[in-house]
Amino acid sequence: MKQLVYINACIRGAESRTRKLAEAMLHELAQRYEITEIDLSNYDPGCVTEDIFKRRQQIGLPEDDLRYGNKIATADLIVVAAPFWDMSFPAVLKAFIEHMCAPGLTFKYNPDGSNQGICKAEKMLYITTRGGFTETGSQLDQGTSYLNAICWLWGIPHLETIAVTGTDVHSPEELQKKMAEAVEKGKNMCKEF
Repeated sequence: MKQLVYINACIRGAESRTRKLAEAMLHELAQRYEITEIDLSNYDPGCVTEDIFKRRQQIGLPEDDLRYGNKIATADLIVVAAPFWDMSFPAVLKAFIEHMCAPGLTFKYNPDGSNQGICKAEKMLYITTRGGFTETGSQLDQGTSYLNAICWLWGIPHLETIAVTGTDVHSPEELQKKMAEAVEKGKNMCKEF
């Protein structure tokens, strides 16, 4: 069975609209993938500081970084679920990705100094909900642009985004309709993965 790594940055738990959207996609994907969840709601990797960087050079990567990084590098599909916060996503996701961006883990340096991604996945699926009406790909959507850059660094050719906007603005009925439309779109997209 193919391997899927689910990076869950929905730190509001069951209350999270993004998590509800992700669970619908994962239900579809579970028919074809074995899913490993990395739940960031109780994970505090901290930022990569000078001390951490020096320890990496002297001792090597911490055990958690190696374990999670190896899962990411060998996954057939990576799913990231994170709400839209402050024009991007929760800081814990950025910190986690920072720990995963280590030479030899998710990318390597070529002899000429250029980067080469070493992840196996052909796609990353980014699932998000946005309280306002920031559209995917706009200059205000820094989450998608950042994950696009990470896909390039890790050697993942495609990033697909499923987003619901206006979740803090729509009436409950309209929100339910928008969420249902996104679930249907996402399930159809997942059939191709």
